[in-house]
Amino acid sequence: MGPGVAVGFIFLIIFIETGVVFFPFLPGDSLLFAAGVFAAPDAQTGQAALPLAMLLPVVWTAPIIGDQCNYWIGHFFGRRIIQSGKVKAMTPERMAKTEAMIEKWGPLAVFLGRFFPFIRTFMPFISGLSGMRWARFTPFSILGGVCWSSLFTFLGYFFGNIPAVQQHFELVIVLILLVSLLPTIIGLLKARANKAKNTKQN
Repeated sequence: MGPGVAVGFIFLIIFIETGVVFFPFLPGDSLLFAAGVFAAPDAQTGQAALPLAMLLPVVWTAPIIGDQCNYWIGHFFGRRIIQSGKVKAMTPERMAKTEAMIEKWGPLAVFLGRFFPFIRTFMPFISGLSGMRWARFTPFSILGGVCWSSLFTFLGYFFGNIPAVQQHFELVIVLILLVSLLPTIIGLLKARANKAKNTKQN
């Protein structure tokens, strides 16, 4: 499709995952890794399908702009969206986990939440909803967006030419997706176990 269209597609997916609270299930981690793989120079020709100099500004700006969009959605429309019940992925357990991170870490939770699927979508939304000041939210949002996108892009860039990775590329992408989802799954299981325990005690 050409590098211009490809990076536009990458920008759109990363932006939507981060900036639209209705789409927390998009595969941001694995997409960044795959983009990094295609940005790595070919071992034989020395050329890359995606120029790294073109890719990096896109993967840096997409999560930052997305966070800003989601923050203001939460700020102005958050209560109405939650009351509507239209965001099925926004379960009470995920909401509670995100709110607990904000309560424990303050604005640092915005940075930490960037590395957890679902939570990275809900974090800016709940930050805006909860009244966290924009001036406190933004620096940690920028830092988290740049660190997260750089980490997964450079993982793909440096490890993409390893023969084992190239031969099992689809499996590597699935493994990245599973590993990135693991903390969220564990958190949900713990929350469900605690809920069941409290129900029995009552």
